[in-house]
Amino acid sequence: MSSLKIFTNGLVKENPLLVLSIGLCSSLAVTTSIFNGFGMGVSMMFVLLMSELIISLFRSLIPEAVRLPIFIIVIAAFTTIVQLLLEAYVPALSESLGVFIPLIVVNCIIMGRVEAFASKNSPKVAILDSLGMGLGYTWVLVAISLVRELLGTGKILGYVIFPESNAIGFFAGAPGGFFVFGIMIALTEGLSKAFSKGGK
Repeated sequence: MSSLKIFTNGLVKENPLLVLSIGLCSSLAVTTSIFNGFGMGVSMMFVLLMSELIISLFRSLIPEAVRLPIFIIVIAAFTTIVQLLLEAYVPALSESLGVFIPLIVVNCIIMGRVEAFASKNSPKVAILDSLGMGLGYTWVLVAISLVRELLGTGKILGYVIFPESNAIGFFAGAPGGFFVFGIMIALTEGLSKAFSKGGK
């Protein structure tokens, strides 16, 4: 598999949210604003990148019998680093994301990529995979956040686009998150089928 294919897989074809549908709980919970969505995406990408890199580097030294506990310890270490950095330098984001930052430790996306990919491939390949998956995760969060923040509050990043009286409160709540996410999955599936037919 080429380096470009490994990197781009996570963007759309094997997108962790739109295609694999893993790690949805925190994703839908934090996408009420672009600030939250981007912050969560970058935090997840950092933990994924560092975890895949470390586990790939030491993959031959990790005993098979204790690989999962070791994976969790590595992921937890980088999650703690992210949590402390946010608390120190971006306290507003840390407070807004709340419990969902510590929950990165048990996010299926990271554990899945570490187990299925990093533990079996070289560091270079693991870095490409983590960046692709991380960017794929982040762009979906930002896209959902953009729609929900705009339609739900009439603002984007705090700037008023239209009066709040014209906003649709449905999109600011949990049902709105599921609705936007469902529409994005449907569009992704439709476009994938259209491109696959066009290529035949």
